[in-house]
Amino acid sequence: MLFFDEVDALGANRNDLKQNWFKTVINQFLDELDGVKYSNEGILILAATNAPWHMDSAFKRPGRFDRQIFVSPPDAEARKKIFSLHLAEKPTEKINIEDLVKLTYNYSGADIKAVIDTAIESKLFESMKKGAAIPISTNDLKNAIQKVRPSTIDWLETARNYATYSNESGQYNDILSYFKSK
Repeated sequence: MLFFDEVDALGANRNDLKQNWFKTVINQFLDELDGVKYSNEGILILAATNAPWHMDSAFKRPGRFDRQIFVSPPDAEARKKIFSLHLAEKPTEKINIEDLVKLTYNYSGADIKAVIDTAIESKLFESMKKGAAIPISTNDLKNAIQKVRPSTIDWLETARNYATYSNESGQYNDILSYFKSK
């Protein structure tokens, strides 16, 4: 299995590129994906991008990255698990995770981690003064939620626009389904 994160950096639309050398890199990558010179049999190639609409159409051809899967922000159950995972070894009071989950709709896993980090930072000075770790409370995390906004909002709005107005091929149907279910 090969996984390429942020593949849009490599799979940018070649018509938009100014540097000819980068077009050559993209062409070579596509050639390797096709497996003409070397067999790709038994190799699963996956990629992630936050901007599938900027990908060169050649990347989306059958046999390359021909299937697109929308990964939505974590649902309530997933956010609960993310909070539990990131708080597991932190000094905490009894945390009401259910309250936190209700306040973090559309937060990504990274956003939730940022909330926890912000709450920890708010306790650092107090902990240094006392010479001992002061546990994080539910209120500390609620205050941090007020400071950390969900990073998914701008992306979801952009995705909604592409799904609504540039979906002739149906490649964004799962995004439209996500919005219809909300």
